[in-house]
Amino acid sequence: MKTILYATDYSKNSVAALKYAQKLSTMLNARLVVTHVFGYPVVTEGMVTENLLKMRKQTLIKHRDKLQYFCQHHLGDQWKTMNLQIAPVEALVILDGILAIAIDWRAELIVVGTKGQSAFQDVLMGTTTKRLITKATCPVLAIPSKTGYTAPKTIVYATDFEQEDVYAIRKTVELAKRFESKISLVHISTKKEFASEMQMEWFKNSLAEKVTYEHLEFKLLFSEDIFKSLQSYLEEVGADLVVMLEREKHGFLKKWFHRDLVKKMHSFGEVPLLSFNEANLNVFDFSLQ
Repeated sequence: MKTILYATDYSKNSVAALKYAQKLSTMLNARLVVTHVFGYPVVTEGMVTENLLKMRKQTLIKHRDKLQYFCQHHLGDQWKTMNLQIAPVEALVILDGILAIAIDWRAELIVVGTKGQSAFQDVLMGTTTKRLITKATCPVLAIPSKTGYTAPKTIVYATDFEQEDVYAIRKTVELAKRFESKISLVHISTKKEFASEMQMEWFKNSLAEKVTYEHLEFKLLFSEDIFKSLQSYLEEVGADLVVMLEREKHGFLKKWFHRDLVKKMHSFGEVPLLSFNEANLNVFDFSLQ
């Protein structure tokens, strides 16, 4: 991995994500790009183009200085010694600004902050995180506000026994190998909706053909409240990271997680959430170089 993009709204809820991104980029020897999306200046009647351009330039400089102060204040002097770039971006829509800067810097991972358990009506920049997960050209890592950086030793991946999961799990294994993590593949289903034993065995065999990792286990749970059961399982195993796959077609995750994802993510407490989507699986690269 060469570039990690961190987006902030300057709020205290995004500080944990900054520190997490800084630690992660250092561990992976990756460049960290810090961005903030700001709006276009208000244009008054009679304003000439020269004045407008000057105002836009001044606003860009202001946010560059503000981002620099934000990093210095929360990271201390170490931000000067790391591979960190300040890159504010002007855009009418926050989501568009993040997507554009991610493409410009060829980011392989976007890190954003969330409020975690407290008052989770808002995620960083409102519902942008949910839309970012579905639109981004690379995976998105959402960090709750009360989460300190911990190398992910226990990773939980929620699977739906689908082919797309195989590729996402393979990418998750790349990450796990970097940290010697244990991966728990958990499938939670109601007994009524549970797929056949044959489908589960097919998935295990298909996975075994493409993924080899000794610290990988499979867990099957039955529950009428799938989301609550996942929350309990994360607490039980002491998960440091939970991984999901956003997909186009209907499936386990589509039905139970990404429906009202922004409203429900707080149930994971202080566990960071890494979200892939089908379109960006090939972008994410944690493989040992």
